[in-house]
Amino acid sequence: MDQKLSKNFFLISFLPAFAYWYLEENYPLRIALAGGMILASLEVILEQYFTKHIHTLSKFNFFLIVLLGGISLIGDEGIWFKLQPFFTGLGMSSFMGYRLWKGEGMLLEMMKSMPQGKNKLPDFIMKNMEKHVCIFFFVYALFMAFVAIFLSTDTWLFFKTIGLYIIFGVLMIFEFFFIRFQIKKMIENQQKAEIFKNF
Repeated sequence: MDQKLSKNFFLISFLPAFAYWYLEENYPLRIALAGGMILASLEVILEQYFTKHIHTLSKFNFFLIVLLGGISLIGDEGIWFKLQPFFTGLGMSSFMGYRLWKGEGMLLEMMKSMPQGKNKLPDFIMKNMEKHVCIFFFVYALFMAFVAIFLSTDTWLFFKTIGLYIIFGVLMIFEFFFIRFQIKKMIENQQKAEIFKNF
């Protein structure tokens, strides 16, 4: 039940972006910014009410939306609000990179916390996957900064919501084939090592 609610709130987190996009198209900028910030506050309140917990990423996004929305209100410029995906992507990439640099990434830690009976990928494969995801978030952050500054709000909304899922899905497809290649090479190397051991 908790997992289902978490997924729902991950989808709800798109609401401030949709609200900003709609209100910017039809009302003055200040109303659009206020609408986005109000919905960001509402989603955090609902997440706490229904799940009895606010995820760290939700807190980080809420803080960014309020901070950047406030800067946009003061400067009467919506670009700061639209830079939220840039800072989120940069934050995710930095945190994952730091964990990898310290020796154990988030994905590896999650895999180790799973029941022992489940099939697990080798540690080096998980680390490679996390490196790729880390790079993905960094590139996505830079891309979203470009979109926010130079392209339309419609384009920004697409890549902040469903576009992110599509791009990440493509990455995971490539990652699946790359993992298969890595496992195949690992098995071949083990077989070669066994042959040399017999000699």
